Amino acid sequence: MPTASAWARAADKVDLAQASKPVAQELARWEATAKRVSISRDKWGIPHIEGKTDADAVFGMLYAQAEDDFNRIELNYINAIGRLAEVEGEAEIWRDLRMKLFIQPEELKQQYKKSPAWLKQLMNSFADGLNFYLHTHPEVKPKLITHFEPWMALAFSEGSIGGDIESINLTQLEAFYAKRPELAMLVEPAGLPEPRGSNGFAIAPKLSSNGQAMLMINPHTSFYFRPEVHVKSAQGLNAYGAVTWGQFFIYQGFNQNNGWMHTSNAADVIDEFLLTVTEKDGQYTYLYDGKQLPLKVTEHVLPYKTKDGMATRKITTYASHHGPVVRSADGKWVAVSLMNTPMAALMQSFLRTKTKDYASFNKVMELRANSSNNTVYADKHGTIAYFHGNFVPRRNPQLDYKQPVDGSSKASDWQGLHTLKEIITLHNPQNGWIQNTNNWPFAAAGDYSPRLQDYPSYMWDKPENARGIHAVKLLKKTNNLSLDSLIALAYDSELTAFETMLPPLFAAYDANPKPELAEQIASLRAWNLRTGVDSKPTSLAIFWAQDLIKHHAAEARSKRIEFIEYVPKLPATALLAALERASQKLQTDFGTWQTPWGEINRFQRLSGEIGAGFDDSKPSLPVGFASGNFGALASYAMTAKQTTKRLYGDRGNSFVAAVSFGKRVTAKSILAGGESSDVNSKHFQDQAEMYTKGQFKDVLFYPEDIAKNLERKYRPGQR
Repeated sequence: MPTASAWARAADKVDLAQASKPVAQELARWEATAKRVSISRDKWGIPHIEGKTDADAVFGMLYAQAEDDFNRIELNYINAIGRLAEVEGEAEIWRDLRMKLFIQPEELKQQYKKSPAWLKQLMNSFADGLNFYLHTHPEVKPKLITHFEPWMALAFSEGSIGGDIESINLTQLEAFYAKRPELAMLVEPAGLPEPRGSNGFAIAPKLSSNGQAMLMINPHTSFYFRPEVHVKSAQGLNAYGAVTWGQFFIYQGFNQNNGWMHTSNAADVIDEFLLTVTEKDGQYTYLYDGKQLPLKVTEHVLPYKTKDGMATRKITTYASHHGPVVRSADGKWVAVSLMNTPMAALMQSFLRTKTKDYASFNKVMELRANSSNNTVYADKHGTIAYFHGNFVPRRNPQLDYKQPVDGSSKASDWQGLHTLKEIITLHNPQNGWIQNTNNWPFAAAGDYSPRLQDYPSYMWDKPENARGIHAVKLLKKTNNLSLDSLIALAYDSELTAFETMLPPLFAAYDANPKPELAEQIASLRAWNLRTGVDSKPTSLAIFWAQDLIKHHAAEARSKRIEFIEYVPKLPATALLAALERASQKLQTDFGTWQTPWGEINRFQRLSGEIGAGFDDSKPSLPVGFASGNFGALASYAMTAKQTTKRLYGDRGNSFVAAVSFGKRVTAKSILAGGESSDVNSKHFQDQAEMYTKGQFKDVLFYPEDIAKNLERKYRPGQR
């Protein structure tokens, strides 16, 4: 590991604070590349980038992204390389440390040098496109990164909204390394976090109206986390979809041959190991296989911003052969193992966008460098498929890896990776459909799903959820689907969770009727469990459920019971008390408990800033969707700290697309708000009203369609 002095030099330099003025050779290279690239903005502001080579296309892709939201690109890389405290202040030191436990610039630079020539060319173009944007836009003032380096692409190589590293608890990390054990005792918030995941549906030709396979791409992310992009080259690249800001590959999307949709929470790929640590004369060792082994020691120098300028903090961290130590538990130190193969991950992320069929896609998947995703797949040959994870370590099936295991025993070590044939997959199931909603894989294809007993328990991580139940209910009845009816299915308005949650409430009321709740109970009994802007029972049911979550989610978590399944176990008094409180809150905030859902649930985009906030006095649009926690397939929820009476969505459906694969690809899509983060752009929220109604636009994939709907065509550097 790097020495303290090496880290100090890296913290001060890391090639980030170089002057943005390029040398003549660099500028000549940028300008030559720009001449080989065109950017066509269609009527929605979507960029269609075309280059002679893949590297040229990547150059234009990053330039176009920077035009739309340089701020988010820069912030993604500031965070990825662990330098957020230099921008945000000392409070972010622990987030930076967490990244630095795994992401080390000097190591990434070495991986860049070892990368195959084609990948190195793409990374060069990634940096060149961003640097050329900064050169041609001197009015843009970066917060920290004034010059991008090719190796930085390796720091952010998958595209997930929260990578594996972010699963490490920051409070526990600080408690351990700041020697503040009292922090580890802090209770987690009692709420039920909005699912950090997505829906993916694949439909076989026999169930479609046109005899083509179809794919529903429905990520649930924070809004504006990914723009919509089309990138093409003369070397066979022709991919369309969502790209995470600052990356050079289409993360969720399709090409002329096939499509890929990623959902989160796949196999168990992150494990904790309990270490028995001994200290002698300031040296730390840990017990392993009957021997005392030295812990690796690294001193990190962490710069951070203060009101008086910059300061630094030194933190010494430890690691075993399992990985870095991240917390303590019951007198043991806890080390974590997770995937850390950025070169292979970046290769896989890009190469899948150029695949032509299932065989070539499967070959790319054999890189096994995608740790945080399931993949739902469909192609023009009629194939549909599913991969439950991709990077799956082989482990001792006798141990429970959902809990920390004994790190002193060799028997608990990872034993390489499972082959692609060994992980949970599906290929053309007889039922003709596949679904995943971040749930377990054992309902992915109805009666033709993988069987739980055939796989070790560590191959699946999450149980069934309300969205999965909802999806299966719909897909079992599906037939003759068109793109429009597939979209309608994905936006079905039933809130399936209330099938489980409401009957105990009704039973509680029937056993002890309360006159003051009679109208509310009657309203909920008559409700068809469907959400909509005009639905009053939706408001009451959701406020009741949110009150239950506030008061009882922690209990469910402590008993390791899914909250929806825990509701029937609550006392009747608790269920009725929550309804009383929910009714009162609606009365207080909106004048009546009979308030239509659309008066409460709104879409608002006030600025392009990250964390722009919301304001009840400013214009907004009604939204009929609801939280995925309650079974809404079209997920929409507010996760920011609420300072308003109304609820304003900031997570859920973001970029959504439905695709049909034939000789000619047809697709429809929608984006939350719009493509641009510039509040003065007509594309800031030109899709907002359509988004709130689940109305999609036609995807412009072919040159003639782009030409008919062209707003502007230009080369990078032209203003």
